[in-house]
Amino acid sequence: MTHATLCLWYDGTAEEAAAFYAATFPGSAVAAVHHAPGDYPDGSKGDALTVEFTVLGIRCIGLNGGPHFKHSAAFSFQIATADQAETDRYWNAIVENGGGESACGWCKDKWGLSWQITPQVLTDDAMAAGGPVAERAFAAMMTMKKIDVAAIEAAVRG
Repeated sequence: MTHATLCLWYDGTAEEAAAFYAATFPGSAVAAVHHAPGDYPDGSKGDALTVEFTVLGIRCIGLNGGPHFKHSAAFSFQIATADQAETDRYWNAIVENGGGESACGWCKDKWGLSWQITPQVLTDDAMAAGGPVAERAFAAMMTMKKIDVAAIEAAVRG
């Protein structure tokens, strides 16, 4: 059966990253670690070369390809959260594990991958409503790093 898998490039830390994602997000697991059968430009025989894992059910493979390519915000995982507690849990897990905050619900993990931790009240309620509701919610969001659900709900109400 044909399927798609995201290939994410790491500098020797794919196994660590996959274990973090598996411990942090439901529906996530490390499926397999494949070791290099011989030396390669940025590693040695026996090193973890690829790691198969899932993040919230999304199939991924982490490739320990070396320092040649870096992650950018042009690619991100968007996590739809149900409430402030879930938003806080994922945001804090990423940021407190060596990551960094950005704006408008975006943060970056310690391996350089970007994450959008986005409460459904923002996307499903406010932005989908369009018009003045979306404008108010958007204006509120633009002032935030981690999304504040109560502030978005207040903006939706006007």
